Amino acid sequence: MAGLFTYLLGGAGIFLIGASESIFSSSETLKDISSLNSLQPPTPNSKSKSKSKSITSLIFFSISLISFLFILNSLISIISALKSNDQTGVVLQLQVISISILFFLFSILGLFTNLSNSIKIPSQLLNTLCLFAFIEEFIMFYLRKKDLDGIENRYYDLLLVPITVCIVCTLLELKGSSFKPGYSRLGRGVGLVLQGMWIVQMGFSFYSNLITDGCFIKEKSRGNFTIRCKGHPEFHRARAIATLQFNCHLALLVCFVVGMYGLVSKKYGVSSESLQYKPLGAEMQHLDQGRFTLDSDEDEDEVGDRNGGVKNEGNVAVETTVNGYGSHH
Repeated sequence: MAGLFTYLLGGAGIFLIGASESIFSSSETLKDISSLNSLQPPTPNSKSKSKSKSITSLIFFSISLISFLFILNSLISIISALKSNDQTGVVLQLQVISISILFFLFSILGLFTNLSNSIKIPSQLLNTLCLFAFIEEFIMFYLRKKDLDGIENRYYDLLLVPITVCIVCTLLELKGSSFKPGYSRLGRGVGLVLQGMWIVQMGFSFYSNLITDGCFIKEKSRGNFTIRCKGHPEFHRARAIATLQFNCHLALLVCFVVGMYGLVSKKYGVSSESLQYKPLGAEMQHLDQGRFTLDSDEDEDEVGDRNGGVKNEGNVAVETTVNGYGSHH
């Protein structure tokens, strides 16, 4: 139960951080869009600035708290691995500690920058620390395959998807001028939400019967375990169930994003002029002022022949020839 509690606490914390990041960045982005639609420059007052500052400080504080808890949990797991003479478990937890230290340093520096007027650390440096932490996390889960027959490897492979989203969005935020930072922070927040949801799912799957019948957990120490199955049918069934669970989490994430966007846009709605909608027949309205016909020139020639070989073109009468001879005046 201790392992399940660890996964639940860590996943829930990452989910809340990602949700706060997504909601805050989307509200700021919609504020900018609404100010552009109203053709008025944004005029931030002291109240809005203090509110934004407090929310950002709360996000940094949450990151530092979750990172500290990860470090503490890894230290406890290292002590358990040393008692069990498990060198692999020690190495795995050292990797987790190194990643957690990067996130902890990122959050502490961001918190000092946001609260202090004397300490100003460039955002490029903070984003670089965050990028290195996500890349190291990606490498750890990509190479964490102690047992090739372990079902946990499938869960680790699927966890690479939200980590990749966070890496890409952090890279876009580093560009700054070429990409709006609000959208990159929004994407990173959504990636953190999916990552937190999947860590919670991993906890339930590893420490309960939500994988499949015939699979069991085998622990060498507190932080070093594997999920084995009795045979190939159970193994393939467990991998299929993991993929199905991930697809369900993606569907829940879509519902979360749509609901969040509806709530935020209701408060900071975008005016209808921003849609730049034009009716489908607007470009054809100028044709109503002229004369438009589907008659071809051949039809006009036939009409002219029936009228005695004379057809009118404006105010000029043109006489056609008959058998090669024209009339002479």
